[in-house]
Parts: sequence; structure tokens; C-alpha cells
Amino acid sequence: MVNQTYQADVLVVGGGVGGTAAAIQAARRGAKTILVSEFSWLGGMLTSAGVSVPDGNELEAFHTGLWGEFLRELQHRQPGGLDHSWVSFFSFDPRIGAQIFADWVKELPNLHWIDGEIPLEVSRQGTCVTGVRFSDFIVRAKITLDATELGDLLALAEIPYRWGWEWRSQWGEPSAPESANHLTEKYPVQAPTGVVLMQDYGADVAPEIPPAPNYDPSLFAGAWDGYGAEQFLNYGRLPGGLLMMNWPICGNDYGEGLGRLLESKASRDEFIQESRWHSQNFAHFIQKQCGRRYGLATQVFPHSATAFALHPYYRESRRLVGITTVREQDILPVAGGQVASLNIDAIAIANYANDHHYPGFNFPLQPKSIRWGGRWTGTPFTIPFSSLIPATTDGFLVCEKNISVSHIANGATRLQPVVMGIGQAAGMAAAMCVEVNCQPRDLPIKALQTALLKDDRAPAALVPLFNLMPCDSQWLQWQTYYLNNPEAYPDNGNCPTLSSSQYYHHIENQVLIRNQIYFKGTFHRQTQQDYRFTIISPRVHKQKACQLVTLRSHIDLQLQACNHQQLLTVWGRLNTAGNWLLVEHIDV
Repeated sequence: MVNQTYQADVLVVGGGVGGTAAAIQAARRGAKTILVSEFSWLGGMLTSAGVSVPDGNELEAFHTGLWGEFLRELQHRQPGGLDHSWVSFFSFDPRIGAQIFADWVKELPNLHWIDGEIPLEVSRQGTCVTGVRFSDFIVRAKITLDATELGDLLALAEIPYRWGWEWRSQWGEPSAPESANHLTEKYPVQAPTGVVLMQDYGADVAPEIPPAPNYDPSLFAGAWDGYGAEQFLNYGRLPGGLLMMNWPICGNDYGEGLGRLLESKASRDEFIQESRWHSQNFAHFIQKQCGRRYGLATQVFPHSATAFALHPYYRESRRLVGITTVREQDILPVAGGQVASLNIDAIAIANYANDHHYPGFNFPLQPKSIRWGGRWTGTPFTIPFSSLIPATTDGFLVCEKNISVSHIANGATRLQPVVMGIGQAAGMAAAMCVEVNCQPRDLPIKALQTALLKDDRAPAALVPLFNLMPCDSQWLQWQTYYLNNPEAYPDNGNCPTLSSSQYYHHIENQVLIRNQIYFKGTFHRQTQQDYRFTIISPRVHKQKACQLVTLRSHIDLQLQACNHQQLLTVWGRLNTAGNWLLVEHIDV
């Protein structure tokens, strides 16, 4: 491989969530694709960064595209399902996630994956990117995608980008500060986290966790105040007694000297080492406070410090100056509605609440959450294709947290499911540009949207509709209709269909009867979207009171119609970490 030059249709640099999705989709479309990653695991935030309890796109109507395919594959491969923590409905062993991505890549003979490499130089001809140089080889490509964790190709190619805050005067964002202040100066971007996996050893005594340099227990004092130690530890509980530590309250978010991430490789490595020490000290503090039942996990990540993620969980990176910039106004609900306005060039959906991390600071943001399915969830919004395209550079797309987005809106666009959707769209677009020999800015958006909606293996929803599943016969019709008529998109996010298809209910019931547990109990209505349930049977759970939640639209409607103190029989799964019963079927 030394001094070798590769030729490809599509080059994807970075093996995170977006890059992995982009490379797989481009190759499935038929493009000769090369994926170059820094780490030996693919999947970034979902795997190598250790955040295997993803946020957002949790409603079943949003389980589409590669995100939906990934969830179904996890359910198939992970014994005991995905319902273990309370921070997410999907908790999985990161090793399983990494293996899924590796297997998908191996299936594709036209996808060449090279790991252990970082980009050193970007080649250009005029305004067009033509390739990237690595330590021992060069890749020439028709379309290059920046999927690095920190937008490194943007800097190397001298493509205009943003880093840090914008003031309210720039776009009129309601949550943006008027001017610089102590918070914005200390934290130019959101703080990353060096995720560490601990292990619940049960009755055994765990090996002692030594403190790392600069241990200061006062940094972690009060970490689980208001929660209690047990609930805190269950926050990121994974199968097999693993405990994911990615805790924002006096926890292991780390933001000291964030500018070092962009200065040099040496300064970035220094920051990463400090971040890992900070997490080791947090784990040491937890063990001191909670006892030797809890220790570091072993043999998880594929390097010597196997309890620590391969790299930090970066919440923000350099951000492209694109044709369009996603602003806070674009992700907030329309007046009186449950959804944001629909982008005419939508290529991915998201619904996470806007969430920013600054250790020691509580930064207020405009609310973008709604109650749905008996719980809080985020207002759905869409990502425009034009936010992936540089304003003045050709042969190039972005597909990670580096899209053209404001610092404020990045708090909602940075999550794993939406970045996977962005990557899928970027990979599809790159392959189609090669097919028709055009630049991304000239690719007809309707053609790209149709290709994503009609993908043979992982069709992706582009319009957030609460009440329509991809298996419904009307799904494609309504997705296409609203893309062609965005002004008709309903403010409540529900299209005029009676229910999910009969086929969906038929298959659902077969699966539930075979795999789920039934519960009989008394339904209690707290508010219209806040339900409690006192279990009568099975006897092992008798008199247990828990919250009723669902991810299914037709179940949401049934719960809304239930009467206070009504006897109810449901099928579903009990999550003891979150004290909720996830309802998947109601006997009526």
C-alpha cells in the first residue's frame, strides 16, 4: 500500500456514524467506494465512542432507512432485547454494533475499507476537490465526503467553516447570546465526553480503580443528587452488567481548552488523554462512593485500555458554510403545532430535543419537546440537502456533525440517528452524482428523494409523520405528496389515514404473542399524555406501579382513549431501570 494511488467513484473519510452509513449506501447503489477510518471499529458515536444508548428517532414511524435496519439487526443479534437503560429505548453492547457495521461492509465487494489512517492533505483542481493524501497512499475520487469527527477535511481543503458561537444578530435565533460572555469564552463548542464503561460485578469484588493525575473529588460531588446512586447507575445500563458512563451533571463531560482540538495532532492528543483521565477519576469516585461492586469493564474496546472508548464523544465539530444553514428557527415547532416546518429539499428526519453540554453551566434554550406516547419526545424536523453542500466547492459533501448548522441548532442535529440519516443521504447523492456525471449542487433533489424513499433495502422517511409506518401501503404516497406540497404538511404531524395497515397489525400480533409478556392492571390518567399503570398480574409484579409509554402511533391513540381507573390488558416489556412499561399491543 506504500505510495499507492487508488481510484474511486466515492471516497468517504471517517468511519463514524455518518461516514459508515454514507459508504454503505454509496456502495449499495453501485459506486466504487473507498472508506478510510482512523479507528478499527466503524460506527463512531454508536460504537467506538461508546455511546451505545442512542438518542432521538425512537418512535417506530421514524425507524426507517439504515437507522431502522440497524435497530432490527440489533434486536436479532442481542439476546434480551434493547430495553435496559432509562436514557434511551435502545441499549446495546457496542461490540455488537461494531460487528454489524463490519459485516455490512464485508457484504459489498465494491466497498474497500482501510482503517488506521487519518487525512493529511486534500487535492483540488480549481474549486473542485479531487482526492486525499494519507500517510502511505493517495485516493483520487469523483466525490469526496468529509465524515471525520471534527470536520478535518474542511480545514485541509480550506473550505469555509464555522467553529463556535454565533450571536443573535446573525440569524435572529431566540436562544443565541447577544454577545460574548464567560460561557462562550470558556466553551467555544459543546464539551465532549470520554466515555468509560463500568461493570456491575454483583456479589463479587471488583478490582480497585486507581485515580488518574489531578484527581479532585470535589469535581464530582453531587453527581447523582436528585437521582440516587441506583438510578444514576441505571442511566446507561447495557446488557451483561455493563454501565455506560456519559453523565453530564458533575460527571465526565470535559471541556478544558477546547481550542486544542484544532491546533495540532499533539494538542488534540493531549486533550484526549486529559479527557480519559477525567473519566477514570469519575469511575474512581463512583467506586469509592458506591462500593467495590462496581469496577471497570474488561475486554470491550479493541485497545489496551479496554474500558475506555476509542475516542471522545464529540458533540460538535467544525461546521460547513453551506448553501443553506440550519438555524434554531428551523428545528422549533410551528406555532400551535407538534412539528417544525418542512424543508422542500429534506433528506433526513430528526426529533431530538435541543441539548447542549457545558460543564458547570445551565444554558437555557427554546423548548422543542412535546408529550407523545405517554412521555416527552422531541419536535420532529428535517435536514435539507443544501446544508451538506459547500457554498463554493465542488466534488465534496459533508455527512457528520459538520453539516452547515448553527452552534445553537447543532444541539439537536448532532445525535446518532439523524447523523446516520444524513450519511445515508450523502452516500446516495454521491453515487447518483457519479452516475449522471454532475456535481452535488446540480443533482435534482426530487431524484435524490425518490431514490431514498424507494431504496430496495433501507427506504428512508424524509417527512416526519407520526401515524404512518413504512410498511403501510400509503406510506410512499404521503411521503411524496408532502415533499411535492410542503405547504400542506399538517402542523400535528399526522396524515389523514385511519390507522396502520392490517398487514402491520397482523404481523405485530403474531410477534407479540410469541415474544412479549402480557400485563393486566389499572390504568391511571395523570394528564392527556401522562399515564400510570398498577399491575395486577403477573403475580411477580403485583401492585407495582409504573409509567405506560409506547413508540407506536396506534397504541398512542388507544392510550389517549382509555378511561381513568380502567382495567386494561397490555402486551409489552417492563423496564425496571426507567420504571416504565413499553406497550406494544392493547387487548380491546
